[in-house]
Amino acid sequence: MTDIDPIEQIESGINRIHSDADDGLLRRLRESRPDFFAQAVVGLLLKMGYGRAEQRRKRIGGSNDGGVDGVLDQDALGLDRIYVQAKRYADGNTVGREAIQAFAGALDGVGVSRGVFVTTSAFTSGARLMCWLFRPGWESR
Repeated sequence: MTDIDPIEQIESGINRIHSDADDGLLRRLRESRPDFFAQAVVGLLLKMGYGRAEQRRKRIGGSNDGGVDGVLDQDALGLDRIYVQAKRYADGNTVGREAIQAFAGALDGVGVSRGVFVTTSAFTSGARLMCWLFRPGWESR
């Protein structure tokens, strides 16, 4: 039996708690209704400081949302907007190139250059490439 440094034990325990919390949150989001996930994403961005005032954000979503789930004003005058797309996918179901192309088209259609695409899944390599091609500097995480 090897002695583990107490600091390493604490760090390992904290990492395990974070991992369990991350897995639990992801599971709950995947099990939620799609509109709940979209609202959670918009709410998170609000908590991060985007569209702070009630009148500076709008939840769109639904079957005819035009590829946009929410709009946040980045500044007090509403001159700089951020459009949001939230996709609640099951584990193993990835966001592909087509979804990114549709979102980029929705952004172009309303004449904006900023968008946030959030998923409970992962992006395919084709989707990551489309992000870069449509908007150099975009990155997917």
